[in-house]
Amino acid sequence: MSSIQQAFSSGCAFIPFITGGDPDLETTEHLLYTLQEAGADLIEIGIPFSDPIAEGPVIEAADARALAAGFTVDALFEMLACVRVGITVPILLMTYYNPIFVYGPDRFCAACAACGVDGLIVPDLPFEERTELWEPCEAQGLELISLIAPTSEERIEMIAQGASGFLYCVSSLGVTGQRHDLGSAARDMIARVCRVSDIPCAVGFGIATPEQAREVASFADGVIVGSAFVSIIAEQGRGCIPAISHYAQDIEQAISGR
Repeated sequence: MSSIQQAFSSGCAFIPFITGGDPDLETTEHLLYTLQEAGADLIEIGIPFSDPIAEGPVIEAADARALAAGFTVDALFEMLACVRVGITVPILLMTYYNPIFVYGPDRFCAACAACGVDGLIVPDLPFEERTELWEPCEAQGLELISLIAPTSEERIEMIAQGASGFLYCVSSLGVTGQRHDLGSAARDMIARVCRVSDIPCAVGFGIATPEQAREVASFADGVIVGSAFVSIIAEQGRGCIPAISHYAQDIEQAISGR
């Protein structure tokens, strides 16, 4: 069983997302420890990109801040290599395919493995075109996480049968961001997945409150929270650690039912 699969073995997994290098890599490092201490089962780090087509304004602005501050992928790899002894939960990188292509898929996956990254999420890489990244991921022991969305329709079962690690279920149409009503799309998608596969299903896009997290935890194997964390970081900058800790604990307690 991989480290990612183990993260789902003891109940619904809490998966926070932060943008790497926002507002700087030192703060990102502190956030990793803070989120782990607050109960995160996996941590997702976004690699800033100049054209993040799946992101709403909150994460798009975080990408811009990180890039303006001088973010580089190599600097992120160096930081992760330094903290990996203390950060014991699985680390996922979410990135668009262009940075991987520029870096070189084989070289990128080797660098991920060398610094302790466990898996990749690439939202603009269609499932049918994943071979050129799947092979270097497999060679380095990385899980390439597949996504499904309400628009996946008849492809949901096919993607579920070929997925690894867990399935990232996009809760609703549109870009990332907080929503008042999550609707029933995620629940319906997971029901379809369960008919053909036992792969864990984690739901993201739009989850912002403990109440929403609790609702999703009632039918999903994992809850992904991103924009709400990034909003706190945007508001408080380098002083965000106490607020992130408090919010993360609230979300974790809602997911675990405590």
